[in-house]
Amino acid sequence: MALNCGIVGLPNVGKSTIFKALTSAPAEAANYPFCTIEPNVGIVTVKDPRMNKICEFIPPQKVIPAIVEIVDIAGLVKGASKGEGLGNQFLGHIRSVNAIIHVVRCFEDGDVIHVNGKVDPADDIETINIELALADLEVVDKKIANIPKLIKSQNKEVSTKAKIQQNILEGVKKQLEAGAPVRRMDISKEDLEAIEDLNLITQKPSLYLCNVDEAGLLEDNEHVKKVKEIAQKDGSEVIVLSGKIESEISLIDDPAERAEFLAASGIEQSGLDVLTNTAYKMLGYCTYFTAGEKEVRAWTFNAGTKAPQAAGIIHTDFEKGFIKAEVYHCEDLFQYKSEAKVKEAGKFRIEGKDYVVKDGDIMHFRFNV
Repeated sequence: MALNCGIVGLPNVGKSTIFKALTSAPAEAANYPFCTIEPNVGIVTVKDPRMNKICEFIPPQKVIPAIVEIVDIAGLVKGASKGEGLGNQFLGHIRSVNAIIHVVRCFEDGDVIHVNGKVDPADDIETINIELALADLEVVDKKIANIPKLIKSQNKEVSTKAKIQQNILEGVKKQLEAGAPVRRMDISKEDLEAIEDLNLITQKPSLYLCNVDEAGLLEDNEHVKKVKEIAQKDGSEVIVLSGKIESEISLIDDPAERAEFLAASGIEQSGLDVLTNTAYKMLGYCTYFTAGEKEVRAWTFNAGTKAPQAAGIIHTDFEKGFIKAEVYHCEDLFQYKSEAKVKEAGKFRIEGKDYVVKDGDIMHFRFNV
């Protein structure tokens, strides 16, 4: 299971620069709108300090961390939902991701063109949110128009689902007509699941990424403060980073040199680390580990997952033939220094099908197919 995030925003806010820095993947970055047409996709690893500690006590031949897929989607403009700036094509790309990273320009630079002629984060955010809401409204209107036909279906399951969706969609339609995202609605988890098949863009978890200059990393400027105010109302996370600085960090391969550069820049963590960790928490993702002589590996799962389904993330046969799971927590390994000592301390457990996997568990599955 890979975390899949789409980077969106107006043209020339620094999306492609940030993408290239975070993923070290080639993405065209230029000082003009729509230099990105097809989405660029990069795979980045999630830095989890627990993996390094596990490897201290269970030295492996190979280490395989969790990954995040980052998709750089071309800049959206006012009228994108109606096809402006190839908007329909770009909006289609956004529907395929799990979460949205909304890059907002929070720096002044006369040499970098702003599509609207001035830096105004509130206006920029509103433009994107309205276009995404209008795109979703088109999907909702089509679904509502089709509901009467579905209610009359001879398939009882289809008919029942349509009746449930009917009332929910009327409320969603009003929200979108106001230019507001669905995620702001006071709506139950069950109702959201009932319309999940519509794959609404504004229903996806979202975070704002403030792209600042070097000074903006040390203290929030007025642009960042405005974004944080908006995010608080929106219930979204905010990350502040500098695309320029991240570009420089990405060129440093030596860990010691990188740490020295971060310290000199007044940065505790690189933007990549902050972004991946925040995105994980935003989506309710957790990590369990498999650890042995051959490899130490991180596996991503949704909070609340039970042992058989967690086994299925490795291979479907593991879930089909699940018997038991051997489990202990990584903190137990850190305390007792070896798996043998963990067993001696009574922390090594055999769990069945109803066991809810915890973040940081180290697991080995018994199965038979």
